[in-house]
Amino acid sequence: MVAARASSVVLQPTRKQRKLLKRKAKVREKRKSMKEKKLKEKSNVTPLVTKYWFQRYDLFSKYDVGIKLDEEGWFSVTPEEIASSQARRFAGAGVVIDAFSGVGGNAIQFAKVCHHVVAVEIDPKKVALASHNAKIYGVQDKIDFVVGDFFQVAPFLKGDVVFLSPPWGGPSYKAKENFTLDLLKPKDGYAMMIVVFDQFLHVHSLFQVAQAITPNIVMFLPRNVDVLQASELSWLSSPPLDIEVEENLVHGRLKGITVYFGDSKLCL
Repeated sequence: MVAARASSVVLQPTRKQRKLLKRKAKVREKRKSMKEKKLKEKSNVTPLVTKYWFQRYDLFSKYDVGIKLDEEGWFSVTPEEIASSQARRFAGAGVVIDAFSGVGGNAIQFAKVCHHVVAVEIDPKKVALASHNAKIYGVQDKIDFVVGDFFQVAPFLKGDVVFLSPPWGGPSYKAKENFTLDLLKPKDGYAMMIVVFDQFLHVHSLFQVAQAITPNIVMFLPRNVDVLQASELSWLSSPPLDIEVEENLVHGRLKGITVYFGDSKLCL
């Protein structure tokens, strides 16, 4: 009896199968590349801003497209959901002035719904980041970026709305049970105002500088701000400005307080 000789047949993948295998390989490579990119990116995040890195998509929904922030930008930029809500109040407005534009979070959202934005920022590095981020959102042509001190350039500005979100003093603001306006931290270039006025009057002067441009003013302030003190700013105008106070939440958590002075639903 002759034993049967074993034989094997190697089946070649069809053209369709080869395409599918190539596609799967590309997907795996892309996922690997994205994972490595995120790990490298996270390794460059300082301990101070690690918690904000995990909130990156709340800050900018297009973060993965190439958004850039400096360390201060991580904890000072307005979350996109809040910035968008603030901007919608003035949809169709002519010119909005963002007095402390930082890395561009608010300026971008205003540019999406308003005719034009003037973004003022004293730090040229932040201006470069904001300009880059505006390009990602496709609104760079609707924003004029100005490197300068708002107090110095304000007399030359004209606009329909002024947005004020002066520095809160970093993450430590949350340690205060009641955040008063004197705790707002001016940056370099505003020192002259501190010398001439005390801190509280400095805040008043900031508001009055904005009033010289328009009575329609928006202030974005810490969630623990003294709301009564902030509302008293409306009495700096005669007659007093209309005022509306709004709590700003993200995922059900209070993130800040927006105070609208003047016509909070301006539409031109």
